Amino acid sequence: MKIKHFLSIATVLAAMATPFLATAADADGKLELLTPGKLSVATEGTDPPFSMRSANGQLDGLEIRVMKEVARRLHLEYVPVITKWDSILVGLQANQFDMSSAAMDITPARQKAIVFSDGWIESGGRIIIPPKSDIKSAKDLKGKRIGAQVSSTYAQLAIDHGATLKNYIDVTAAVQDLANGNIDGVINDSIGNAYLIKDMHLPLTQTPDYVSVIQKGFAFKKGKPNLVAAVNKALADMKADGTYAKLVTPIVGFDPAPKDPVRTLPQ
Repeated sequence: MKIKHFLSIATVLAAMATPFLATAADADGKLELLTPGKLSVATEGTDPPFSMRSANGQLDGLEIRVMKEVARRLHLEYVPVITKWDSILVGLQANQFDMSSAAMDITPARQKAIVFSDGWIESGGRIIIPPKSDIKSAKDLKGKRIGAQVSSTYAQLAIDHGATLKNYIDVTAAVQDLANGNIDGVINDSIGNAYLIKDMHLPLTQTPDYVSVIQKGFAFKKGKPNLVAAVNKALADMKADGTYAKLVTPIVGFDPAPKDPVRTLPQ
């Protein structure tokens, strides 16, 4: 009797599991993934606190923690693809990865070329300066030597405000150059600025005003509506159940989720 009872339970469990596995496989097949079951995601790995290396060498940061949880909720294996910032958009169009989690500002110009998820974090551009700098706001940038990450919205903001721009592959290099006295300031995301100044123990500060206020979104090549929708749902659920705040607050000290997220434009 015990053997029969065990077999009956096993049969029932198998019957229950089969529809679930089929449903998961069907869902996976509709997500426009390059490799079924795997979510390949571009990230820099050198943009703290969004993407960086922890003391043990593992990838960590705001976007890494959020994307790992998104992949888990979609029952997919998270596969990070380390990519330089100025190669991300080219890589998306060339199908080198499924999406990008790099901290990319949602702008009208970019929305014409790619698709963004709903805004997942809100911040803004601020200027990193030495304590005795005469730069107090964006109005003071004209004629100043200002550093920014190449191909970023902050680089364009420097130009728009009349600064002499110096491009850098990553923000860490720009901030170090500022600390060495080679430039007058660096425009970058305010969350990233605060983290860098604290983590690198630099005698720098930020201007009190913002050069810009913007939301960031995960980026996709056009033609992946199911994947975008699935990621958006996972993000919304994470924020609603408190998981998002639990993941990111330990890094930056507060919950930077947008109160009114920019929504994905129809494809």
